[in-house]
Amino acid sequence: MTLKVLMLNGSPHPHGNTERALEEIADTLKGEGVESEIVQLGAKPVRGCIGCRKCHDTGRCIFDDDAVNEFVDKARGADGFVFGTPVYYAHPAGQVLSFLDRAFYSGGGSGAFRHKPAASVSVARRGGATTSFDVMNKYFGISEMPVVSSTYWNIAYGQMQGEVEQDPEGMQTMRNVAHNMAWLLKCIELGKASGFARPASEYGEVTNFVR
Repeated sequence: MTLKVLMLNGSPHPHGNTERALEEIADTLKGEGVESEIVQLGAKPVRGCIGCRKCHDTGRCIFDDDAVNEFVDKARGADGFVFGTPVYYAHPAGQVLSFLDRAFYSGGGSGAFRHKPAASVSVARRGGATTSFDVMNKYFGISEMPVVSSTYWNIAYGQMQGEVEQDPEGMQTMRNVAHNMAWLLKCIELGKASGFARPASEYGEVTNFVR
C-alpha cells in the first residue's frame, strides 16, 4: 500500500518560503517511499465558519465556493498531514485559520482526520513562529491526531522568496519532521496489518460552563 501525506500551503504566495519548507518535507518523504501532495491555498478569499452545523447532516461545508470541501475529500484518502502557514502579526495567517476551522468542523464527523498523524509548520521573518506553531497544533489535539515532532519546533525563518534556504537548522528541522512522519505512518500500517484496531472513543458528553 502506498502511503500519502496531504500538505496545505497556507501562504497566499505559491512560491514563497512556506512552500519551500513544505517542499523540503516532500522531498524527504519521497526518499522514504511516501507520496505527498501540496495543496495551494492561494490568495482567493476564504470564508470563516458560521457554526450553522449543516455539515453534520451532509458531511460537507455549506459554502462551496472555495477549496475546503475539495481538501476534505482528499483528506479522507490521506494517511497523514502537514499544514504550513506564514506568520502575520505573531499568528497564523487569517485565511489558514478560516480554512482549517471549516475543514476540521465539516470533516471531523466523517473521520477524514481522526487518528491520522499531522504536523504543522510556521515560517516567519522574525517573531511569532512558536505562537503560530502552537495555534496550528490545537486542531490536532481535538481531533485525536498524533502530532509529529522534530528536533526543534517545526519553524523556519525567511522574509524574501527563497531566504528560508539560508536557515540551515530550519531546513534540517523540516527533513527530520518528514523522517518522523514516515516512521510513524509505517508503524501505524504495521499495527493495522497485525490486527490492532483504532482506539474506541467515547462521545456524547458536552459540558457547558455557563448555564
